[in-house]
Amino acid sequence: MSEKLKVAVLGGTGMVGQRFISILNDHPWFEVKTIAASPRSAGQTYEEAVGKRWKMDGDIPASVKDIVVKDVTDVKAVSEDVDFVLSAVNMSKDEIKAIEEEYAKTETPVVSNNSAHRWTPDVPMIIPEINPGHMDVIEFQKKRLGTTNGFIAVKPNCSIQSYTPALTAWKEFEPYEVVATTYQAISGAGKNFEEWPEMVGNVIPFISGEEEKSEKEPLRIWGKIENGIIVPADDVKITCQCIRIPVLYGHTAAAFVKFRKKATKEQLIEKLESFSGVPQELKLPSAPKQFIQYMQEDNRPQVALDVNYEGGMGVSIGRLREDTIYDWKFVGLSHNTLRGAAGGAVECAELLKASGYINKK
Repeated sequence: MSEKLKVAVLGGTGMVGQRFISILNDHPWFEVKTIAASPRSAGQTYEEAVGKRWKMDGDIPASVKDIVVKDVTDVKAVSEDVDFVLSAVNMSKDEIKAIEEEYAKTETPVVSNNSAHRWTPDVPMIIPEINPGHMDVIEFQKKRLGTTNGFIAVKPNCSIQSYTPALTAWKEFEPYEVVATTYQAISGAGKNFEEWPEMVGNVIPFISGEEEKSEKEPLRIWGKIENGIIVPADDVKITCQCIRIPVLYGHTAAAFVKFRKKATKEQLIEKLESFSGVPQELKLPSAPKQFIQYMQEDNRPQVALDVNYEGGMGVSIGRLREDTIYDWKFVGLSHNTLRGAAGGAVECAELLKASGYINKK
């Protein structure tokens, strides 16, 4: 690509916004042109606005330190010099819905990490390896919005990435009932241990709204486009518990599955290891070479050893074994701010670019 596309990061001072900026430093296709945040940060350089709240490894990239932060609510000013936006704004759900549509109506594509539009029927919620075909609903969304190029696409909840890929790889064996418990890192709440000392040595068995997302979002990902909207799948039932645990990065899932068709352990492992998708075919910059790895050791995957598999963009599965009540059980692990959040959104933007949905204005 001879000339990089220009990106605005909305909510650039928060943890996911910082992760966007970190990922996009030296990205081969995209460059950060604009950073927008709340009015209290507007007018400051990015380095001044973030200050000691920079939470990524390493320093703030030199390329963005002196960018003057814009007011995220000044949609015209933020969108006028960029080709698309990555959204991680911290607002109420209704406010996020409204402002992301406002950006789309400036003919600026929006790729969002937020949950606000995950159930808007004509907005695709994409894990690029799993449901790239949902991009087709964008044309219906554009008609609703009255746009030629502007649209919204979102990525799903971070925790479902630790078990949904495995269930997708096993689709031919027809999983129909799933019980999952997720053990979720504190960065999923946008915090570190300095900001949340009560999490040290602690477990909190409640994450607001998380269980509903974990049970329903996979069904939308597996759904079909009918009459211009995405209709969720209805042939799988999922029930979840979501627990906050004292690790910084990495969401772990313990899952139990019933299948309509019998499968051997060898068949299930082979399906995991051979699972591949459009991002691998296209060799997208953020795509893992191998999306899912299966780990044979009894004590893997572990957050400390495996969370950064494939640069944090791959999924690790282990402890696959027969169950006395369900058919099979397993443990999954994914990086919640890379595969599960900013990295997944950047890979989604790459897919949209490669598919002709995001272009230079």
